[in-house]
Amino acid sequence: MTQSPESDSTHDNAAEAPQSGDVKQSGTRFAELGLHKPVLDAIADIGFEYCTPIQAETLPYTLACHDLIGQAQTGTGKTAAFLITAIQAMLETPVDDKDRFASEPRVLVLAPTRELAMQIAKDAEELCARTGHRVVSVVGGMNYDKQREVLQNEIVDILVATPGRLIDFLGSQDVFLDQIDLLILDEADRMLDMGFIPDVKRIIRRCPPKDDRQTLLFSATFNQDVLNLASMWTHGAEFIEIEPQQKTAERVKQTVYLVSEDQKLPVLVNSLKQPGVEKALVFANRRDQCRDLEEDLKNQDVKVSLMSGEIPQSKRLKTLDQFKNGEIQVLVATDVAGRGIHVDGVTHVFNYNLPENAEDYVHRIGRTGRAGEHGISISFASEDDAFTLPSIETYISQKLTTSVPEEELLQPLEKPPIQRRRGGRRAGGGNRGRQGGRPRSSGSR
Repeated sequence: MTQSPESDSTHDNAAEAPQSGDVKQSGTRFAELGLHKPVLDAIADIGFEYCTPIQAETLPYTLACHDLIGQAQTGTGKTAAFLITAIQAMLETPVDDKDRFASEPRVLVLAPTRELAMQIAKDAEELCARTGHRVVSVVGGMNYDKQREVLQNEIVDILVATPGRLIDFLGSQDVFLDQIDLLILDEADRMLDMGFIPDVKRIIRRCPPKDDRQTLLFSATFNQDVLNLASMWTHGAEFIEIEPQQKTAERVKQTVYLVSEDQKLPVLVNSLKQPGVEKALVFANRRDQCRDLEEDLKNQDVKVSLMSGEIPQSKRLKTLDQFKNGEIQVLVATDVAGRGIHVDGVTHVFNYNLPENAEDYVHRIGRTGRAGEHGISISFASEDDAFTLPSIETYISQKLTTSVPEEELLQPLEKPPIQRRRGGRRAGGGNRGRQGGRPRSSGSR
């Protein structure tokens, strides 16, 4: 479906290979798109022949060098759509390395989180396997000096970056963007939510004018703020929206337990000890809640680790590997860190707190039930966060099943829970640090 950029339609995103899980295929083969042989060979190596709907709809425009504004759900194949466009463009207009300098990429991909940027870079390396193009990622939480050394000394074709770290390298003049032919902005709505737009504006000012570059912008939702940015950054762009097949996976059984705050930990621990809970993700809304949860679960002898923005990237990657191979049963994550967790075989997702943003609920439970498997989502609704249930149900267009936990899940913990004393706002009574409203979720950023 195509429509004009002015239309205000609403609706989600993460990195993926050309096709992921059970993504619906179109009738269009990659071989029909006039792609260079090395690109087709790389796509075949990955194991795909047919385009997904967003690939079939966007590639004819992007391969013809048109700007594009794309709206698509997680797992639709949009990452491969823009990467294939980038690689094909570089093959069509080759530049001899003798005429190039280090620190001058031809393609820039901006992503809001480290995990998403790392996943995009990994996908790009797979698609560049037959072309020899160099992919470099610069993200926070990784070794700054190593990234700087690569930028200063290597020819870079595709640069994948998070805004903050790229601003650092622009400031130190370790990277220059005046040779950019293709600018890709992924998860524009998330960059807006996370407060990155001032940085993105500074970055775009260093790129060639929009008339002299191709710009592709992808977003899960298109409110007026995102549309205004899209019109500023693109020139004569096509607008393409792929309707989601469903907002939440059919293969995920969703349950909501009505609990008190004091019951959450026993129900979670007892649930994790049930048969069949092999790999579990536990989401909380803030970093401090995640830290406490990890301590609480370790105290109950659960094999658990933490994924949040404050964990160094190298440790996060090691933790993900341990989770994949079963050394760790449970990952506790914030929403931002959780978007980088693309692990098949996650059997359960637990929402220790219901998210304030209904879209985050969809992202969370989408970590299970992947690649044709069935999954289970269990959410805890207490008087502190049950108010978000109606907006989640409206967003996913279905009524969630609520119940009281079974007796076996309410059994006392084997070890006494950790007692914590909070200073300041939490010390004096029952307001739980609210001070006149809902707690902000910015701690997860």
